[in-house]
Amino acid sequence: MAHVEIVQLLVSPVHRLAGRPGDGVPELPRDELVPSAEVRAGLGIVGDRYFNRPAHRSASITLMAAERLPRPAAGEADLLRTRRNVLLRGVDIDAFIGSTVFLDCGTGPVTLEVRTAARPCAWMDATLGAGAQRALRGGGGVRCRPLTDGTLTVGPAEFGVV
Repeated sequence: MAHVEIVQLLVSPVHRLAGRPGDGVPELPRDELVPSAEVRAGLGIVGDRYFNRPAHRSASITLMAAERLPRPAAGEADLLRTRRNVLLRGVDIDAFIGSTVFLDCGTGPVTLEVRTAARPCAWMDATLGAGAQRALRGGGGVRCRPLTDGTLTVGPAEFGVV
């Protein structure tokens, strides 16, 4: 078990990065960054755009390591720009593809099957800065299937492999 920090949580009801990056970055509402998120087994994060979507049930939650984020030219990199759900500090989550892991924020573990890489797309260059897509290859985060219900909250958490 390791001590980690959940730096940010994003629950967005809308897929905001649609169309072409060259058309400009759409509004990214700060109220989509939340202090806690409810996870439902097999469904995802309540209120999120991927919650209970058949095409996304096996990978409905995305996690990313804060240490992997490139620093954009203007402002701090965050989940609004990457569109991942959980930003972690203290664990290289990309190294756990194929594993079952848990995060426990003090209310009981949320168990996640780490299924695949969340590959960075061309939008990363538009939202984070030139070269971000390339810089995030192999470190753009992971897509997970939730195996248990629970709550994730911003702040300290325990991380482990099941």
